[in-house]
Amino acid sequence: MTGNRAQKLAPDAGAGVEGKAGTRASLLRAAAEVIQEGGWGSASVGAIARRAGVAAGTLYRHFPSKADLFLEVFRTVSEREMVAMRSAQATASSIADRFDAVVGTYARRALHNRRLAWALVYEPLDAAVDQERLAYRRAYSEGMATLIRQGIETGTIPAQDADLAAAAVVGVIAETLVGPLSPVARPTAGEDEIVRAIVTFCRRVIGLPASA
Repeated sequence: MTGNRAQKLAPDAGAGVEGKAGTRASLLRAAAEVIQEGGWGSASVGAIARRAGVAAGTLYRHFPSKADLFLEVFRTVSEREMVAMRSAQATASSIADRFDAVVGTYARRALHNRRLAWALVYEPLDAAVDQERLAYRRAYSEGMATLIRQGIETGTIPAQDADLAAAAVVGVIAETLVGPLSPVARPTAGEDEIVRAIVTFCRRVIGLPASA
């Protein structure tokens, strides 16, 4: 009885590397799902463990603390979003189309997962996650600055400080999405309209024609 109970409470205690990696991935996936439904505040250790189908103690064998789990969730989801934007940009030919693809993909994916996007970008949390948010925002700005420089070199975008312009674009996106993503606000426009408006605003920031 004791042995069976211990095995039930610690399903991966004797698992190999692949088994442990699978449990870790399940915990990350479960945490992201719980956060998407109710934000960071709803993501208790018990709720995450139940969603992953493991005992609560199992979580601490893979993450030193809940804060470490949250940090890893943020990194995993943020990298997924970066991959989506890079993929969208790769399918576009012109600089203007690539710019639209990056901005539009970011906005549209955020609007499709509003609660998760709100938690990742705006909801107050641990200082470590705030630092990671800044790092993610810098990485996004750096990629945008590279694209703007390419546009300047080809004459598609007027000459300007690419780093400042990229920071302004990222700021426009973040501030414009505050209302539509807020859990307590009701958007007054549809997703397509919001995305089009954000792309138009961002085009104006760097001097591209407003119409995409």
